[in-house]
Amino acid sequence: MPVPPPPESPGRKLGVRGAAPWAARHAERRALEAAARLREPLRPGSARATLRTPDQADRIKARIGELHTALGRVRALKKNLQDGFWELGHVLKHIADERLFDAKGYATFEAFIEREVDLGSKSVALKLSRLPEVFLEPAARRHGLDAVLAALDALDSAKPVQKKAAARQALPVKPLKPPK
Repeated sequence: MPVPPPPESPGRKLGVRGAAPWAARHAERRALEAAARLREPLRPGSARATLRTPDQADRIKARIGELHTALGRVRALKKNLQDGFWELGHVLKHIADERLFDAKGYATFEAFIEREVDLGSKSVALKLSRLPEVFLEPAARRHGLDAVLAALDALDSAKPVQKKAAARQALPVKPLKPPK
């Protein structure tokens, strides 16, 4: 059975039990002063003004909203990765190209992938972000996710081929023979 609260006497305001008798009056006065301060217009260059409105606040909000939408799309596409890998690659590439990860405070795309995108491993997500710039959509869809990831692995492990123009310039220049 709950204990009823003690009856309040009409002449005396009781504050928090154990608090000093003047604490309630003091807190009330401080609250009134703070409310009056907030009603005043902010002075230019004041610390309160810069804390309330950061530079380019609308742009930051738009980028965070765009990133939030993209992350929602990533979560939806990763549920059926075998069919949605191409779109997932486009979304990840868009995040990387537009540097949307900056809006959440990440310095690099790899750090963002590590913390925010859960595709099993960071390397799979990074490969998927490279997918649209390496493959055409019909070929990637025809071969499937596993073949495309294997092809990206093969491309990464292959030695870069020198161009013929660079190979010709690397040859030493020989003197011309005099005419006969």
